[in-house]
Amino acid sequence: MLQLAARSLLLFLLLVSPAVASAGIAKLNSSSPLFGIEFPPFNTAVADTGCDSKLGAAEDAADEQKPASPSSSLKLHMTHRRGAEGGRTRKGSFLDLAEKDAVRVEAMHRRVASSSSSPRRGRALSESERVVATVESGVAVGSAEYLMDVYVGTPPRRFQMIMDTGSDLNWLQCAPCLDCFEQRGPVFDPAASSSYRNLTCGDPRCGHVAPPEAPAPRACRRPGEDPCPYYYWYGDQSNSTGDLALESFTVNLTAPGASSRVDGVVFGCGHRNRGLFHGAAGLLGLGRGPLSFASQLRAVYGGHTFSYCLVDHGSDVASKVVFGEDDALALAAHPRLKYTAFAPASSPADTFYYVRLTGVLVGGELLNISSDTWDASEGGSGGTIIDSGTTLSYFVEPAYQVIRRAFIDRMSGSYPPVPDFPVLSPCYNVSGVERPEVPELSLLFADGAVWDFPAENYFIRLDPDGIMCLAVLGTPRTGMSIIGNFQQQNFHVAYDLHNNRLGFAPRRCAEV
Repeated sequence: MLQLAARSLLLFLLLVSPAVASAGIAKLNSSSPLFGIEFPPFNTAVADTGCDSKLGAAEDAADEQKPASPSSSLKLHMTHRRGAEGGRTRKGSFLDLAEKDAVRVEAMHRRVASSSSSPRRGRALSESERVVATVESGVAVGSAEYLMDVYVGTPPRRFQMIMDTGSDLNWLQCAPCLDCFEQRGPVFDPAASSSYRNLTCGDPRCGHVAPPEAPAPRACRRPGEDPCPYYYWYGDQSNSTGDLALESFTVNLTAPGASSRVDGVVFGCGHRNRGLFHGAAGLLGLGRGPLSFASQLRAVYGGHTFSYCLVDHGSDVASKVVFGEDDALALAAHPRLKYTAFAPASSPADTFYYVRLTGVLVGGELLNISSDTWDASEGGSGGTIIDSGTTLSYFVEPAYQVIRRAFIDRMSGSYPPVPDFPVLSPCYNVSGVERPEVPELSLLFADGAVWDFPAENYFIRLDPDGIMCLAVLGTPRTGMSIIGNFQQQNFHVAYDLHNNRLGFAPRRCAEV
C-alpha cells in the first residue's frame, strides 16, 4: 500500500508546478528554518572557540582559536534544505520529498515492529556513561529537509548535516568512501583530523550499535585494537555502514565570530552509505535515544530542553534550533504558548517523541473518531509522534477517512472539486481566489491542550494551476500517526524533557 502511495505521490508531484504557495489560504472560523543553535551555559568540557564562517576558508590552518567570553546562550547557523539547493526547482525538491516520506513512514512502522519483538542491547549505564546508552536498530529513514552547518575534526571542516528528530545516530560519509551517495563537497577524512578516534570493538559502547553482520555475533579478535563496525539501517536501501568513532564537533554561532566545540561526540564514520540523503554530508539525530546529538549535549551541559522554529516550505530564509532555555526568544512568556505531556514510548523503540493525541477538530467540531484509534498497543504499534523529518502529516486510516470526509462535507459547494487527483484528497480549483476559505483544523490532546493550525499548514496550494489540496494522508491501522514538519511551519516547538512535555506557540520563524 505504501509503495503504491509512493509511486502515486511521485506522479502527483510531476504534475506540480515549480511554484508551491503555502500562504493565501484563510480559515472559515479562524485567526495566522533553522538558523542557529543555542546552548545553555556550558562547563569546562566545552571550549568556546571563537570560530565563525571564516573557518571554512581556514580549514587547513591549525586549530588555535582563542576562547571567547562565555555567554548564557550559544547559537549556530542552520539552513532550510530547499534554500540550500541553489538552482534546483521546487518540483525537483518535492520529488525527493515524496519518495523520502513514503520510505520513511514505512521504515518507522518496521522499526517499531522489529524493536518490540527484540530485546534491548547492552547493560544499564552509570551516570557518567550517558552518552553511550543503547541504540536500537532499524530506525526511521533520515529524510529531514533542514540542514545544520557542523564543523567536524581538528582542524575543523564544514559539513551540512540533515537535522532529524526521528533518528538517533549521528553519522558522516567518510573516506575511504567505498559506496556512497552524491554529496556537496568532500567527504570527511578521518586521517586528516588529529582528534579522530575509533572506538574499539572491546569498548562497552560498541555493544550499543548493531554490527554489519547482525543478528550474528560480533567478531572481536583484538578487543583493544580492532575498530567497532556498525550497520545502521533506515528502511529499504537506506543505510549507513562504517566505524563507530569519537570526534570533535564545532558549531557556528549566531553571534559574530563565535563558535562552540564539543569534544568526544560519538558518531558513525560511514564508508558505505545508501539512501535518500543526496546533497547532505550525513545526518544529525535529535531523537530521544541517548546516542543522538541532543542527548549527548544534555550529557555535557546538563540541559533538558531544545526547540526549533521552522520557516515555511516556500521560504529560502533560515531559522534556528535552540538547545537550552533562551530568554532572548521569550518563548516561556509567549501568550499563546501551550504544553502537552509526552506519552511513554509505545515500545523499546524509544527514538520517537510520542504525544497523547485523542481527537481532531474540523471547523471547531470534534470529529467522531473512536478513542481507541489513537491508542498505542503493547506490541508497539499505534500512537502518535511528532517528527521534523516527515514532510506531511499522517493519521491512521480510520481517523484519516473521517478527517477527509469532514473537509469534503464542510467545503461542499465552496469551490469546484478536482476529482481523481493523485494521492491528495480533497482537492479544489481555486483559480482567481486570493485567499480561499477552509474549515479550521485542530488537534486535541489527552490533557486538554489544543493545537490550532493556520490554514497554510494543512492545505497546500499548487500555483499557477490554481489547485488546493488537503496536505494530510493516511497510514495503515496498525501504523502510527505522525505530525510532520509541514504542519509545524511557523511554530516554535519546544521539547521540554525535564518536565516531559511538548510546547508549541505560533511564531513567524523567519523573524526569530
